[in-house]
Amino acid sequence: MKTISAALKAHFEGEVLTVCTLWKITRKDATVFGFTDCSHDLTYLTVPYLAATGHIPSNIKTTSNLSVDNLEVQAVLDSSTITEADLEAGLWDFAQVEIMRVNYLDLTMGHMMLRSGTIGNVKTGRNNFIAELRGKMQPLQQTIGRVYTPGCNADLGDARCGVTLASFTVTGTVTTATNQRQFTDTARIEANGYFDGGLITWTGGSNDTYEMEVKTSTAAGVMTLQQFMPNAIQMGDTYSMSAGCDKLRATCRTKFNNIINFRGFPDVPGTDKMVSGG
Repeated sequence: MKTISAALKAHFEGEVLTVCTLWKITRKDATVFGFTDCSHDLTYLTVPYLAATGHIPSNIKTTSNLSVDNLEVQAVLDSSTITEADLEAGLWDFAQVEIMRVNYLDLTMGHMMLRSGTIGNVKTGRNNFIAELRGKMQPLQQTIGRVYTPGCNADLGDARCGVTLASFTVTGTVTTATNQRQFTDTARIEANGYFDGGLITWTGGSNDTYEMEVKTSTAAGVMTLQQFMPNAIQMGDTYSMSAGCDKLRATCRTKFNNIINFRGFPDVPGTDKMVSGG
């Protein structure tokens, strides 16, 4: 059931409507963006909504059977607000979205909330992008509760892990860049694989503030990332990088000295043991 003001309800019941849709998007870095299908820019509740970036939303469908009510929106890449580099870097992943309908001639009437949720999959083309909006029923499709797995199911540095991530985080500077996915920092002295699965956060250069998972690392300081960075990696770029964890018990004991907080169950018999009859 949607709640709206009496004035807005009366406007909806009238013969002539002056309504438009507002999209409010709040990224994980707390940056707020507003877009509208109105013919001109609007400011509603102190948030500016830009009309320059047109968008084409799919139909909004709501059911009473708790099924997921996802929808998609297609829009043009706008260098001033939404860039391909930011999309590829994941800055828009899991951003909070609110879709509202207002009377653009009298914003004091308030709004009617059409949908809220988070951004899911994002696909980009040459000049446009398509973003999936996942409704609030989406989390109900996920497995809730702890499952038995051989490896640890905690994230390195979180409350369940207990490791002080800062103690396993380094800063450095690129000395040689091979491409947008691989670079070398000759100052690195850690062992082969020390940063495998870790996270690099760029603190300077064309990819400043972007993050990416590390695929492989060597004792010679050669780092290969999981995916290409959206912008070129150059000599002199600075970064912060945390160690990786492969979730194994031996790693937890020897690398992090944290076996007391290990969250895996490597000694629980698996499916092979059960079906073998032994």
